[in-house]
Amino acid sequence: MVEAIRKLEDIPGVGAMTAQKLRVAGYYTLESVAVASTRELAEIVGISSDKALELSVRAREMLEISFQTAEELLKRRKEIARITTRSRALDNLLGGGVETQAILELIGEYGAGKTQLCHTLCVVVQLPPEQGGLGGNALYIDTEGTFRPERIIQIAQGIGIDPNEVLRKIVVARAFNSDHQILIIEKIDELIEKKNIKIIIVDSVISHFRAEYLGRETLAIRQQRLNSHLHRLLRIAEVYNIPVVVTNQVISSPDVFFGPTDKPAGGHIIAHLSTNRVFIRKSKKNLRIAKIIDSPYLPEAECPFIISEQGIEDAPE
Repeated sequence: MVEAIRKLEDIPGVGAMTAQKLRVAGYYTLESVAVASTRELAEIVGISSDKALELSVRAREMLEISFQTAEELLKRRKEIARITTRSRALDNLLGGGVETQAILELIGEYGAGKTQLCHTLCVVVQLPPEQGGLGGNALYIDTEGTFRPERIIQIAQGIGIDPNEVLRKIVVARAFNSDHQILIIEKIDELIEKKNIKIIIVDSVISHFRAEYLGRETLAIRQQRLNSHLHRLLRIAEVYNIPVVVTNQVISSPDVFFGPTDKPAGGHIIAHLSTNRVFIRKSKKNLRIAKIIDSPYLPEAECPFIISEQGIEDAPE
C-alpha cells in the first residue's frame, strides 16, 4: 500500500503521459512533486500554472502535508540521524555529528581539509547506525576533479572495512559545468531510492558558478540559479531524511584591516540556505581548526582536528 501511494499515477489527474513528463524532468516520487514550486513544475514539465498547482496540492494531500504543531515538529526532529566525522571534538561541535534533513556547508581555502572530510563521510555513512553511520551509500558530485578512490581505500582500510565494497557503494558524478551540476540534482530522486543514497556531497557547490558568471552584470542571474539549486538540495535533504554536505570557497576582502580577510563565496544566497556553516582553516603542522560561524541552534565555537591516513581524527592532546 505504501509503494502504491508513491506512484505518480496515483495522483488524481495524472495520467501516463503527465507521469512520464514528470519523470523525464526528474520528479520520480510523490514527495518530489509535493515540495516542488508551482513555477518550477509548470516550466520544467511544460504544463499550465493552474495544472502545476493542482498537482502539487493533491500530492501534499496524499502525503498529509499540512499545518503542524510545534510538538509534531519536535517528533519529526527526533527522526534526524547523525553521521560521525570520526573526530569526537568535531562531532561535539556539530551537536553530535553531521545531521540529516540539513545542509552542512564546509568553508575554507585550498588545502584546508574540506575534501578530506567529504571523503571520510563517504566511507563512514556506510557503517551501521550503532557505529556512527547510516548503513547506506554515498553520492559524490565532483565539480573540481578532486575525488580520489585511492584516498577512499586508505580511509576504509584505516577503519577496518573492505575497501572494494566501500568503493562499490559510492556513486560519483563529475559535473563539468553549472548546467550539468544543476541537471544532476534535478534527476536525483530515482537514484536516491534505487542506490540507497544516504548522503549527498557537492564538492564544490560554487566553483562552476564563479567561473562561468563573470562581472557584476551576470551576478543577479548567477545568484538566482544558485538559489534554485540550493533550494532543491535542501528539499531533497528534508524529503529523504539525509544530509547534504557542500563545500564552499573563500574570497579575499582587501578592505578589511582588522580580523580575518577571507569570507565565504556565494554571498547571502548560500548563507541563508545552509543549515550549519563551518569555517575550516589550517593551523601549524597537520592541525586544522573548525569553527561554527552560523547555525540555527549550535553556539559559535571551534575545535581542532587532524587529517591522517585514516581520514579525520581528533587532534592529540
